[in-house]
Amino acid sequence: MKKIIYVFLPFFVYAFAAKAQSTEEAKVAAAVEALNKALVNADKNVLDSLTFEELSYGHSTGKFENKTQFIAAAAGANIDYLSIDISDQTIRVIEKTAVVRNMFAAKIISEGKPLEVKIATLMIWQKHKGKWKLLARQGFKI
Repeated sequence: MKKIIYVFLPFFVYAFAAKAQSTEEAKVAAAVEALNKALVNADKNVLDSLTFEELSYGHSTGKFENKTQFIAAAAGANIDYLSIDISDQTIRVIEKTAVVRNMFAAKIISEGKPLEVKIATLMIWQKHKGKWKLLARQGFKI
């Protein structure tokens, strides 16, 4: 009986670890979704709660913003996110850090002009006090 336990024990440990990671990946995916919903809703409070004070937010145009600038722009009068669609998302969780890559497609109105944005993004999320928060994001043209 002991031999059977020793043979199957690594499989149980691996299955538990895989489930734990997939649970964290799901939490990160939910945080990404909440961020995108907050962008569409121009919800300053949610954007604030989902981002670190040290946020580095890079646009595909090369423009960089800190947290204050990002929230002011995202919830301001110059830009209006009408919709955001995410595809091909991958999430890799390493302890309290998550690396998220995805394709980001958005319909926006920027300074009164309708635009469609199609870029790829790389985001770094960290778990802080049990909650996933965005530390860095870089968009880039594809």
